[in-house]
Amino acid sequence: MASEKTDSTPLIDADVQSASFRETRRAHRLEIVEDYVELIDDLIAARGEARQVDIAERLGVAQPTVAKMLKRLIEEGFVIQQPYRGVFLTAVGKNLASEARERHRVVEAFLLALGISPETARRDAEGIEHHVSAETLEVFREFTARRTA
Repeated sequence: MASEKTDSTPLIDADVQSASFRETRRAHRLEIVEDYVELIDDLIAARGEARQVDIAERLGVAQPTVAKMLKRLIEEGFVIQQPYRGVFLTAVGKNLASEARERHRVVEAFLLALGISPETARRDAEGIEHHVSAETLEVFREFTARRTA
């Protein structure tokens, strides 16, 4: 017996829906990369280098997890690792970190403008920043600019 759809909203076109899911999966894959390069950039700014132990501590993961991810980031051209030193961003890695940080800033400012508490806005922006489209981000920017003008 086939189940009936209980609400009155019709299914969207399969191609449109699958494109949305593909975009979400792409964003999930990039999310971890962005978190790493942004953190590495922050550690370099604060300490002159990003050590594996510091990355693991701040992300709340084990050092072998960081080592595996750093290998991926090296292969993808985002970081370089120097023997007996820390991890450093390539120009591509610095650019990605900058883009992620800017998206986070815009999303957090938008949430604050809506009246969200600073702690919740910071935490929520950490997830939203990776999934927000350029179009939505621009609307967030414009909304926030109007509110602070």
